[in-house]
Amino acid sequence: MSGERTRISERREVVRGRLIESRLTPNAISLTGLALNLVAAGLVYEHLFFIGGVAFVVGSIMDTLDGRYSRMSGKGTPFGAFLDSTLDRIEEGIVLTAVAAVFAAEAASGATAAVVVAVLASLMVSYTRARAEALGVACKVGLATRPVRVVILSVGLIFARGASLGHFRLLAPAVYVLAALSVVTVIQRVWHVRSELSARDA
Repeated sequence: MSGERTRISERREVVRGRLIESRLTPNAISLTGLALNLVAAGLVYEHLFFIGGVAFVVGSIMDTLDGRYSRMSGKGTPFGAFLDSTLDRIEEGIVLTAVAAVFAAEAASGATAAVVVAVLASLMVSYTRARAEALGVACKVGLATRPVRVVILSVGLIFARGASLGHFRLLAPAVYVLAALSVVTVIQRVWHVRSELSARDA
């Protein structure tokens, strides 16, 4: 068992060394994620939900990998971290805007409004964490973290009407759940920060 672990560790070091020596940068991974999410938004707008969902999933995975690669390779920069966070917000908003356009075209006013709430609340989830950390308060609490939001929207897209995977119609329910959980998360984070600051001042 120990020998197997040693071999795995050695392989990881070899891969790490090759990646460090390569020209691949965390910013390149981030921009690739942006490109995939733009493609996903276009596909969703054309009602190609399954393919759009797959592009969204892959693009979101790229968003996860850029941070890990940055830490692993040592190629990370302050601007790269800033770019990563900024693109994450843009990508989520782009795909949800395409979803809103689909609902608007179908005159589904309730679902369209839910998308707007989801976008605003998702932005506030990130904003509350950023402001909390600026005040010296760690703020990763809440139900609808980015990975959770990605999973919810991915399921909604892949199992949307017309996605050729049975008779599921989960896009609208996914948006309602996303909006509700994001709002709850904002409340959770505001309460958490208030509690932490009150305890600090006590």
